[in-house]
Amino acid sequence: MASSDTVTEPAWLAARRERAVSLTESLPLPSFRGKPGWEFTSLKNVDLDSFASPEALDVDAAGLGLIEAPADAVLLEQVDHVFADPLEPAPDGAIVMSLAAAVQRHPELVEKHFGTIVSGEDPLVARNEAAWQGGAFVYVPRGVHLQVPVVVTVVQSQAQTALHWRTLVVLEEGAEAEVYEQYVSTDDDKAMFSTVTELSVGQNARLRYVCAQGLSEKAWIFGSQRAVVERDGALDWIALGFGAGNGRVAMDTQLAGPGSDAKVTGAYATHGRQHLDYATTQEHAAPNTTSDLAFRGILDGRSSTVWSGMIKVDPGAQQIDAFQESRNLLLTKTAHADSIPGLEILANDVRCTHAAAIAQIDPEQLFYLRSRGLPPERAKRLVIEGFLEATVERFQPGFVREAVAGALQRRLETVLGA
Repeated sequence: MASSDTVTEPAWLAARRERAVSLTESLPLPSFRGKPGWEFTSLKNVDLDSFASPEALDVDAAGLGLIEAPADAVLLEQVDHVFADPLEPAPDGAIVMSLAAAVQRHPELVEKHFGTIVSGEDPLVARNEAAWQGGAFVYVPRGVHLQVPVVVTVVQSQAQTALHWRTLVVLEEGAEAEVYEQYVSTDDDKAMFSTVTELSVGQNARLRYVCAQGLSEKAWIFGSQRAVVERDGALDWIALGFGAGNGRVAMDTQLAGPGSDAKVTGAYATHGRQHLDYATTQEHAAPNTTSDLAFRGILDGRSSTVWSGMIKVDPGAQQIDAFQESRNLLLTKTAHADSIPGLEILANDVRCTHAAAIAQIDPEQLFYLRSRGLPPERAKRLVIEGFLEATVERFQPGFVREAVAGALQRRLETVLGA
């Protein structure tokens, strides 16, 4: 793997970094209940400047992911801020490499898209932009259907460090691709993980993007992830939240062109004193667009989660069909979940609906299963598996469905101590 010390950056990126440093110094961090969206996650007990930059260590990332990569996948791996490009180039003219390398080899292409989807006018994004190293760049040219998936694995191996990660995925008109990204830790201690993700789905393009995190349960995570989908494009976005002890991730989707569609699926499983905060936005900026969002979570111990979702319909965006739901299953009386759906409708020919439910395991379901001879723990396990099965059923039979189901099963074993 290569260290960031070997890379000389172009003037435009150096200027962005300098501006990001200035914004970091001038923009205050979001205050608890003082900024919309930060009513449930406080930064009072964390000093972001106390986390050091990681050292360059020789750590093998193979086999550390939450999702096992297919044999034909294009692999991109990074450990802390040490990164390397795939051994073989991506097929069909696609580009898969570290973002740092893409800045050197495809400067005009990266400059055209970098920072155009996620705004840098945010204190946490500014910190990321000032310090990210390595990162991931996936580019699929016009009309190319990338037949093999791209699997990106990011490993945080050192305690008390900050890993700043950046992803840029660009699909041109008519392109298709599947990108699986996963964040994991090898050290179960305090750390900070910051990620900024930009997904550009061109006209009539199709992207499936899976983002799974299994970081240290003592770590903080901060994420700003945003997708823009153009005319007749389609995005299938899957988020799995298993690790981290605290933090907030924003997942925003803008349906920018008529006929565009987004399907967003989230699943999390927490225990102990974990606290995960997800904020989602489905922005319909063009007419005749559709979106479907569903988040499900199981909570054990004294853990807590937040999901706040907003369906936003811009003026003139008629003929909209949008749905969002959040359902949580509490395994203990001390677990706590907040589900906050929202609508902001500025058009009059729309169908926008939402649903939210928070409940404990139904004792009647347990009684039914136990009356059939099942022991209590097995009956409880079946009820939980049935609850999570609704998430898996959102995917067609195939690798993605099996991968998500497998990841959920392994996490469930950790949460239940089985």
